[in-house]
Amino acid sequence: MAADDLIALDGFLDEETVPGDLHGNTARFRLTVSPTDERTDEMILPCSVADSELAHAVLHDLVPGDKLRVTGHLRLPRTPDEPMWLVVTTLAVLETAPLLSDPAAVATAVIERFGPYVCYFDAGTPEVEVFTETGEPVGTAPEPNEIGELLEDFEHRQAARGE
Repeated sequence: MAADDLIALDGFLDEETVPGDLHGNTARFRLTVSPTDERTDEMILPCSVADSELAHAVLHDLVPGDKLRVTGHLRLPRTPDEPMWLVVTTLAVLETAPLLSDPAAVATAVIERFGPYVCYFDAGTPEVEVFTETGEPVGTAPEPNEIGELLEDFEHRQAARGE
């Protein structure tokens, strides 16, 4: 592939990375790409890393919630049963995942990113606190399955304010 075929994408790592082979010389992960603030523009792109040094870094240095910039070649399916994926040639961590300040809370709380939003799940309550990635409070969803509705309402309020 020619260098001019390279594409660069920014996105969030929402899940743990996995080895692509038994020896960990390759790696795979899914990148959540959200080019706009519209949830309908969001996509999950499978990515693979063939370079052993980069694969080692992907497997051992990245954590869910990291914001990444990946560069590589997009592989489009040739048949209906083949997946689309990005063969990553370079990777940069733009922002590290937010860390919890209380180490004891790690076992009972989880922070997840949803595009430009950060959700705080506490095992002690069904409520989910939601913030923008800049820290602005979005609100509290009474149940995890109501996060989408909370985000939709927030986006409509922002649009009405002209932001």
